[in-house]
Amino acid sequence: MKKIIIYTDGGSRGNPGPAGIGVVFCNEKGQSIKEYSEYIGDKLTNNEVEYRAVIFALKKFKAVFGKKLAKNSEVEIRSDSELLVKQLNAQYKILNENIQPLFLEIWNLKFDFKKLKFKRISREKNKQADKLANEALDAKSKTQSLI
Repeated sequence: MKKIIIYTDGGSRGNPGPAGIGVVFCNEKGQSIKEYSEYIGDKLTNNEVEYRAVIFALKKFKAVFGKKLAKNSEVEIRSDSELLVKQLNAQYKILNENIQPLFLEIWNLKFDFKKLKFKRISREKNKQADKLANEALDAKSKTQSLI
């Protein structure tokens, strides 16, 4: 595996509100390798959740594939969040105090990878990650309604 493409998405219902993430790992040909869906908490904004999806993806990559492969792989994070991608590519300043520590966490995680690139894509091209984020939120709301 020389290059891996990771699609990330985060969603918050209420903004801030309950939040879930979706992450899809793909090979160079765009074929899905692994998919993750996780409820990550309450009272989070959409922007915070988009950042947390990237953090989750980078940590999960190292946990599943190992640090050695991370050091030898090119990873491209694809997101439909313009703010996230432009901030991570140093095109926008990070003014929000809640986002600053999340940005720093990603910045520090970058050092574990040979090459890490952030690319903005349309929502149309990020449907699977979006679906996974919504599944996490739906599963949590079903659990809460049963209690």
